[in-house]
Formats: sequence, structure tokens, C-alpha cells
Amino acid sequence: MPVSPPLEPGDRVLVYLSPSHWNTAGWFPGTLVRIDPYSAHRSFHWIELDLAAVPRQGGPMNLVSVLNPRHIRRA
Repeated sequence: MPVSPPLEPGDRVLVYLSPSHWNTAGWFPGTLVRIDPYSAHRSFHWIELDLAAVPRQGGPMNLVSVLNPRHIRRA
């Protein structure tokens, strides 16, 4: 199985927003804008969504952070 190159800022991605935290859940297109280290093996991936998503609490958001890499894939 070929290994894909790591994600980098500027990459087009799809991000999964879980229905447990979001009123508008599912896969959303966006652009990876920043990667912030969290620990030696994990990072927060900041994604600017093409369309605003609505969380369970608060108003629409266009910028989301994702810690679980399974919730991000290349577009």
C-alpha cells in the first residue's frame, strides 16, 4: 500500500465534523491553513472551511481545529 505524503498548509482537504458536537455534521471541504504541535506524535490541524459549519453551542464557524487525523483526508 503506497504511503501518501504528509499534509501541508495550503492543501485542499475534507474534514469530518461529528454530529455529537455539530448541528451541521458530515464531511466538509476546506483548506489546511496551519499545523500546531500538540505532543511528540500529534498535532492540531487548522482548517478553513469553504462553508460555515454550525456547532451545538455558538454561531457559525469557518475555522476549525482537528486533532484526530482520521477526520481529515485529501480532497
